[in-house]
Amino acid sequence: MMRNGGANSARVARSKGVQFSKSPMLAVSLPPWRSRVVLFALFAAFAALGIRAIWLQGLSTQFLQDQGELRYGRTLELPATRGNIRDRDNQVLASSAEVRGVWGVPSELLKEPAEKLRALAALLDMTEGELRDKLETKQAQVDAKRKPDDKEKDKQVLMYLKRQVEMDVAHQITALKMDGIEMRKEYKRYYPQGGVVSHVIGFNDLEDVGQEGMEKAQEAWLKGKPGSRRVIVDRLGHIVEDAGTINEPHEGKDLILSLDSKIQYIAFSQVKNAVEKFKAKAGAAIVLDVHTGEVLALANYPTFEPKEARTLRGADREVLRNHVITDTFEPGSTLKPFTVALGLDTGRYKPSTYIDTGAGKYTILDRTISDTKGHGVINVQQIIEMSSNIGTSKIALSMPAQEMWEMFTKVGFGQQPKWGFPGAQAGRVRPYKSWRPIEQATMSYGNGISVSLIQLARAYLIFARDGDIIPLSFQKVTTPPVGTQVIKPQTARQMREMLETVVSGKDGTAKQAQIAGYRAGGKTGTAYKVVNGRYAMPRKYIGSFAGMVPMSNPRFVIAVMIDEPTQGGHFGGQVAAPTFAAVAANALRSKNVPPDSNVTEIVVPADSGPEAM
Repeated sequence: MMRNGGANSARVARSKGVQFSKSPMLAVSLPPWRSRVVLFALFAAFAALGIRAIWLQGLSTQFLQDQGELRYGRTLELPATRGNIRDRDNQVLASSAEVRGVWGVPSELLKEPAEKLRALAALLDMTEGELRDKLETKQAQVDAKRKPDDKEKDKQVLMYLKRQVEMDVAHQITALKMDGIEMRKEYKRYYPQGGVVSHVIGFNDLEDVGQEGMEKAQEAWLKGKPGSRRVIVDRLGHIVEDAGTINEPHEGKDLILSLDSKIQYIAFSQVKNAVEKFKAKAGAAIVLDVHTGEVLALANYPTFEPKEARTLRGADREVLRNHVITDTFEPGSTLKPFTVALGLDTGRYKPSTYIDTGAGKYTILDRTISDTKGHGVINVQQIIEMSSNIGTSKIALSMPAQEMWEMFTKVGFGQQPKWGFPGAQAGRVRPYKSWRPIEQATMSYGNGISVSLIQLARAYLIFARDGDIIPLSFQKVTTPPVGTQVIKPQTARQMREMLETVVSGKDGTAKQAQIAGYRAGGKTGTAYKVVNGRYAMPRKYIGSFAGMVPMSNPRFVIAVMIDEPTQGGHFGGQVAAPTFAAVAANALRSKNVPPDSNVTEIVVPADSGPEAM
């Protein structure tokens, strides 16, 4: 009986109709070298793979390490803490606090449950739809650039979800335990006094780089030097280990300003009150320390909150204008003291010298200069007290134009400021060789010349400091600066006496600048506003006042400017002088400056009268 094996051997190749043992294929004779070639090729391939594995794993690990580093290595910047900004009494005006930048992997976050995405969006101040759109848009961009063999690349892509997230919010985001979220350390700038000091301090952008004010001017001093950290991350971007050296960041240095927070708040409050009272476009004030040249206060209104500044667009950015520093204007009669001082200093005039100002009209060739009324024959002191354009013009025309130009440039008019504040303007004083007589006359009382408020305040130091002028400083001064003599000490003392009559004299134009218990002096200014190179029509005005207190031994120079007052008057004596008095009175008391007057009650007329323009 045959077994199955025998039966199988007898099978017939049904497709051919012949027995398998007699198949023609079995009769084909193959050369033996072909099998040897196949065996050798297989052996060589396995040998090559083995050698390559040994090479990579044992003899040359750098390639794999480099590839791993390329895919999973990250260099993280370690931000340096920005230096604080403080006032002269060490009060903090700007400081930095640690926050977090929230990053996300779009492909992973989009897989998260809707309730988690909704919670994340709420913590990031977004709607769920806004967050999804943001993630999907980024993922679509990644997919469009991804190559077919780059399937894992999208998991390596991080995108910012929000910058400068407060720590309490960051902790809540971490508590959601979502894949694809990464936190990075950042610093956020805080400004405790807000808009009161914003035009001095400035603000930073999201990268913590100064954009305006002292933040910008002292960027190199404040910013410090960032460090770095090399790490290995997983496919979700989570840090799994350090990989290399850590370069520690070097912190920024603190900046001590000359500002006095008390006086700054006083100046800001009074300027704000004046702008609102007179329905003006803007207002500004500056307070200088006579002895050191330090800027104790610099106030502007309208103002802005530093934390919101970078979001301002278009016309809203107008509030960023620092009217004290960047705006130039025709100073009007506040310039008369410099013309008169030159006349006194050169010996051409004395305070008692009489000049005929006539009936209030004075014609120079084909142009006529006017006073508010006819003052007749008055002396030089009365020219300042009554603010006579004609008297000042006659003094100016009796002197060479070059001497006037030199006086203006010595006190800083028309010169590029060097006090290290961004955006400071030089103003405009034309070369004296091009002056016509009418132009020399009008410039003598502040028309046809432009200055900034800070230039005007600094120039008044020559009257407060016995004739010399010193540099200004926005940082606290430890060594008194050396001055440059502009006029004789005697001339400065004579000018102080005249400037005091402007405030307390019978015919003074600044009676509203009087201060109970203190002697004050200064000069009012009223000028037409120039817009696009021409006087604005209908007329717009700038009212100003520059002065000093106390007159017995000046401690402060204060200058005030009110831009486009539209209600309650527009003369400097009406809109700027009261602000000067309020700022000066409070500043004197805050510094415990002893009174130098027995007058304790001031009765100020509501209207100090018009001023020649």
